[in-house]
Amino acid sequence: MSLAIPAVSAHASPQQAIRVMVVDDSVVVRGLVARWLDEEPGIDVVASLRTGREAVDQLDRFNPDVVLLDIEMPDLDGLAALPLLLAKDRDLVVIMASTLTRHNAEASFKAMSLGAADYIPKPESSRGVTTSVEFRRELIEKVRNLGARRKRRPAARQNTPALAHAADARPARGDAVARTPVPSAAIKLRPFGNMAPRVLLIGSSTGGPQALNAVMGHLAAVIDRAAVLITQHMPPTFTTILAEHLTRASGRPAREAVDREPIVPGHIYVAPGGRHMLVERANNVPIVALGDGPPVNFCKPAVDPLFASASRFWGPSILAVILTGMGSDGARGAADIVAAGGSVIAQDEATSVVWGMPGVAANAGVCSAVLPLDQIAGKIGRLFAGERG
Repeated sequence: MSLAIPAVSAHASPQQAIRVMVVDDSVVVRGLVARWLDEEPGIDVVASLRTGREAVDQLDRFNPDVVLLDIEMPDLDGLAALPLLLAKDRDLVVIMASTLTRHNAEASFKAMSLGAADYIPKPESSRGVTTSVEFRRELIEKVRNLGARRKRRPAARQNTPALAHAADARPARGDAVARTPVPSAAIKLRPFGNMAPRVLLIGSSTGGPQALNAVMGHLAAVIDRAAVLITQHMPPTFTTILAEHLTRASGRPAREAVDREPIVPGHIYVAPGGRHMLVERANNVPIVALGDGPPVNFCKPAVDPLFASASRFWGPSILAVILTGMGSDGARGAADIVAAGGSVIAQDEATSVVWGMPGVAANAGVCSAVLPLDQIAGKIGRLFAGERG
């Protein structure tokens, strides 16, 4: 499967278009990114600014839906500007842009904890930005999908007073509000498998780091009895830091998986950026196999290879979870898991930052439950304890 970006009329009115503010101190990057976005139907670059200070000062004037915010800038950097922007408009979609250094990766994680919707890894040089087809594709995809979510919010155009704590803003962004799961009438759920699960697989993308922390923070008892394998769409360095965050959230060891290592209960294995993580058999025990094949569903690591390979080893003993993310990655692998007798849970639309991956799986009829984020960990725990459905 591949992602079909929702079509937007080339003649969209200014009211319909996604309004974008580009903030980057590099005149080359700023101009190039603004041109790429302006060429896209349904996207309107309303401002191109050099510093975070300019963005904060001119936010009300330009009233963007999306701010593409560089991390390293003079006067006021992206991390310092972020809470000031969200204090002015709590529903503003902010996408952080950073190069693949550990410092910037840590800053991107910090930004997401403060309310940034997502991040995009930026090539190291202006020339790299100019020639990177992948950067351009990912940039447009994220602006379009996250901007469309903002447009669907009835109160999106209303500014709100400053917030005392960044955490207060997160429920209003729709990421962790308790709701009774009410699947769409069009979604057909299937029964859970007959066997209690023995391994937990998780796939996620946009919004995934926040969702993973929320889920893993309540799964200590499950991790003690089962291995957990996670594929999050992230580049190198970022996945290293993700594993560190998951260790703190879960209280259990999490790290990037190592090729050919045994998969054992009590450990969290994170697919390293730039490598597909698969499951293979060696002496009748499961081991990690890191693949360097081409991207799958435009992603590397991708969820489908993990799910499909795991289905061949654990079969009906698998519980898989597909969390928030753009695209369709995970749906094909989920079908393989279900065909082998395993079970799949998807995050619901209301609590997903983008309901692409979980939505495709849910609408494909491979899920046994579609749940709000704050109900997923509890359901996982009960299934591992022996609950049937």
